[in-house]
Amino acid sequence: MLNLNQMRPYLHLFLCFLLFLFLKLPAHAQSSSIRGYVRAADSGEPLIGATVSVPALGKGTVTDVNGYYMLPLPAGEHTLQASYIGYTPITRRAHTPADGKNKNIVFLLEPANNELKEVEIASNSLRQRLNDTRMSMEVLTTREAKLLPALFGEVDLVKAMQLKPGIQASSEGSTGMYVRGGGADQNLMQLDGTTIYNASHLFGFFSVFNPESVKSVELYKGGFPAQFGGRLSSVVDVTLNEGNNERVGTAGSLGLISSKLTIDGPIKKDKANFIVSGRRTYVDVFTRQINRLSEDNEDYSPIPDYYFYDLSGKLNYQLDDENKLTLSAYYGRDFFSFSEDGFNFGFDWGNRMANLRWEHKFSDQLFASASVNATKYNYNLKNAIDAYSLKLTSDIEDYTFKTDFDWFLEGGHSLKFGSSVTRHYFGIGHLNVNSDDDRLNYTAGNNYHASEFGVYASDDYQINALFSLNYGLRLSAFNSGGRTYTGLEPRISAKYNLDENTAIKGSYASMMQYVHLVSNSGATLPTDVWYPSTKNVEPQRSQQIALGFTKLFARGRFLLTNEAYYKWMHNQLDFRDGANLFLNNNLEAEFLFGKGNSYGNELYLEKVKGKTTGWLGYTLSWTFRQFDEINGGRPFPTRYDRRHDVSLVLMHKLNKRLSVTASFVYGSGTAYSLPVARFAFQDMEGKGASMVPIYEERNGFRLPPTHRLDLGAVLKLKSRHGEADLTFGVYNVYNRRNPYFVYIDHVKDEESSQITGFQAKQVSLFPVVPSITYNFKF
Repeated sequence: MLNLNQMRPYLHLFLCFLLFLFLKLPAHAQSSSIRGYVRAADSGEPLIGATVSVPALGKGTVTDVNGYYMLPLPAGEHTLQASYIGYTPITRRAHTPADGKNKNIVFLLEPANNELKEVEIASNSLRQRLNDTRMSMEVLTTREAKLLPALFGEVDLVKAMQLKPGIQASSEGSTGMYVRGGGADQNLMQLDGTTIYNASHLFGFFSVFNPESVKSVELYKGGFPAQFGGRLSSVVDVTLNEGNNERVGTAGSLGLISSKLTIDGPIKKDKANFIVSGRRTYVDVFTRQINRLSEDNEDYSPIPDYYFYDLSGKLNYQLDDENKLTLSAYYGRDFFSFSEDGFNFGFDWGNRMANLRWEHKFSDQLFASASVNATKYNYNLKNAIDAYSLKLTSDIEDYTFKTDFDWFLEGGHSLKFGSSVTRHYFGIGHLNVNSDDDRLNYTAGNNYHASEFGVYASDDYQINALFSLNYGLRLSAFNSGGRTYTGLEPRISAKYNLDENTAIKGSYASMMQYVHLVSNSGATLPTDVWYPSTKNVEPQRSQQIALGFTKLFARGRFLLTNEAYYKWMHNQLDFRDGANLFLNNNLEAEFLFGKGNSYGNELYLEKVKGKTTGWLGYTLSWTFRQFDEINGGRPFPTRYDRRHDVSLVLMHKLNKRLSVTASFVYGSGTAYSLPVARFAFQDMEGKGASMVPIYEERNGFRLPPTHRLDLGAVLKLKSRHGEADLTFGVYNVYNRRNPYFVYIDHVKDEESSQITGFQAKQVSLFPVVPSITYNFKF
């Protein structure tokens, strides 16, 4: 780690890298290219990640966030094909001149008429994934996720991602993720380019991303593009829908625990449009009624009150052919309360964000964007008992300005570069205790502020028809509490085609993380505290290498990938035994620092063509941490070390109206700590016996394995004015009681009530859960 005076060599290295990029770029080239946009014909919305290819040459590319593509081609006549999941492909003939001039073509894709076509055209994406230089990446659209069985019928894009190899759930039914051995705080969650710090509702069982408002989710497990930084293990890049630019539309759903509604349409045709989505649970409506009807019973205990809601929206304004403004916003909150006999407890938490983005087109080759965004996560815990009241709050608030440039050059180069600056504000453990007696009033808490900087450059270089390279460099810096840290983060990915259906890929990435999540593992509420790097808390660092093999077979209907990875992690954060994480004005004294490593192999087989589609994923992995003050300095497995992880997803179209789906998951038992013995001692008179647990190895025991089968069906309904369907689901079909956690209970003698032993008991959450959801769109 470096102080501010030592940054100069790093800046020189970064400038040398930029000079190297520009020296490698051709000053002039006579090769031609086809370029333009791919949009939805019914809404005018840009299609992100659409494929544009020339099958005869085996060449292709994908569109960026603006729906823009550029495909270098030799002079002559070519047949181009544009395709996107859920839309009918278009084939066009085009002539590229020999004088180096470029040709512009805009593809307008029509929505596919039935689900079978959606599945068939998805096979084009398999070839693009084969030819893509990027690796360790998963992409999921809302259209695909809606076909999968879901808990309580609530489709969740983040939980659907957990069915991919290398991505583990933090617990059954939750949206928390552990990616390739990284902690939950090592995942960068972004919504339209803005960081979301707590991406969960309902204590982690649903994500904050309303599927009705989301277009797609991209998740990077390794080989991270240079524009992303600040986390070690993954990037979850969520893109909101653009909205319909042709006509006003409405879509929504009615489920067991929540309802959703989305409205979109033009404000001024071909100039401005909007999309607004809202979602709310209504479990509280039923629990309040139950409480009213039961309050006269003597043994009545009220049911806690809980609900959440979220709102998201996007406004697009096309100023002219070269300039566009986009405003994205999100607000979501959870509320939990309990009241009985003078005891009043309340807890609420949530996120809010706003992002204003300006996009400018300098030419057909150079695009720029500048954005300013704000994001905040906070929680408030309130407790009142008679004359005493307590309030505990914590929050993190960011203000960010960033610029990004995309420069599409001849000779197979696509250059990206940009910079960002973020101002962080941390409010940690603010406690206020008030009472009628002023002598008992108490206030505690800490405030921190910090600045984070980043500048990056990368080049996606198509060297020839067989070999491509994506290499880049990120320079990051962080200043807090009078200490400045800097780091160079190189990234490189490479792909080589052995033949038209087989490719090998490799990647290396170095990452830095300057903010850290402090969680009380014994807490049942999401009282998470984000803490900055300071003089005593160094940034976390990681390095990851990956090597992969990708193959298309059975005429392009199946894709097989196999990736092996190894990740080193430094300055990992843990806590001393018995650490006080809250009401502590010297929290850093409770921290311990160590190292970690994870490695494994991910096997993935996918079929996307025909009436039966789906995928099979298998992960074999190991994850360890090592601290001098823990476990005698010996390495120990983390709680999310899982040896075997299997997921199987199948979707079958019975006819034009009815489709059935099934998913099966299996995971080895997670590691945890249990006392191996108890030490008993009494006072001088032989009374007041106490039992002290004795632990040996950290996480030396394993919970039983988890496995579950979910089934679902989608029935399309006849509708004169739009689309409608009923989605049926059964979660945990064979009622497997998977372990959620284990606790130690006393074993007592029935006659004397004396403690005679101890017994570990398992707690499970979800039995078999049926669901039904009505979806509509008009």
